[in-house]
Amino acid sequence: MNVLEIKNLTKVYGGKAAVDNVSLTIKKGDIYGLIGQNGAGKTTLMRMITSLARPDNGTIKLFDESDPAKMHAARSRMSATIEQPAMYPNLTAAQNLEFYRIQRGVPDKSIVKKSLEFVGLTDTGSKKFKNFSMGMKQRLGIALATMNSPDFVILDEPINGLDPMGIVEIRKLIQTLNEKGITILLSSHILTELSQVATKYAFLHHGKLVKNLTHAELQEECKTALAIVVDDAQKAAAILETALNIRNYKQVSAGEIRIYEQIGNGAEISFQLAQGGVRISSMHEVGDSLEDYFKNMIGGGSNA
Repeated sequence: MNVLEIKNLTKVYGGKAAVDNVSLTIKKGDIYGLIGQNGAGKTTLMRMITSLARPDNGTIKLFDESDPAKMHAARSRMSATIEQPAMYPNLTAAQNLEFYRIQRGVPDKSIVKKSLEFVGLTDTGSKKFKNFSMGMKQRLGIALATMNSPDFVILDEPINGLDPMGIVEIRKLIQTLNEKGITILLSSHILTELSQVATKYAFLHHGKLVKNLTHAELQEECKTALAIVVDDAQKAAAILETALNIRNYKQVSAGEIRIYEQIGNGAEISFQLAQGGVRISSMHEVGDSLEDYFKNMIGGGSNA
């Protein structure tokens, strides 16, 4: 089942496209990561999905429903925190959730306590929201987003500004939500952190979708290899298999082979190839880090 399907979605502000002809599909059970620099269009895209902004072009289908008359019911199965969680600064965590419980017509009064327990905020007592740490604020935002038992949750930069411990806490919450069967769309400008939880990715740059891939495909593209340029790659492959029992390799061309195991065993690999009559022109490690991959994806620069 498709939880969300958007086609050719576009939003223009002041003559400039904040989101430019973006299409993507999120399936039930996905943890779908939007990755892009600040200003890439992530928040604008989320605002259109949640009806906080009206698209200038394109279509949105939610839970396989696109009929405008039925979209309200479809959106009732979705919850979101866009930008900063909208909390009252002088209210406690419980008071904030109680306000929204009443506003949203959630009949179960125990849901406030359950939501606070889920995000680990039951011990905040009379502490006001304005005195919360960034991590506490983000956790309360997740409590609010999940209080109505949604099937689909949207989280905008949930790890932004958090220390390493806070990032780990939010990551665990996201994974737990997904284990409960909730489909998640979240954004970040930090690919290394997003890669810890996401199952699929959409790379946005200047409002355009530049690439769409799964977690397995991302890992494959960033995988480190020992690239060996030789005079006969086919012969080299046979030697690697018979002399060193290397099976995880790829013949890139007639003159290059890439090895994905025994990468630190370059001296022995070189020796065995030479013994087999294969001439080596060069041998070096290749493969992007996640940070480098992101920078190359958007044409260089910082990912901050």
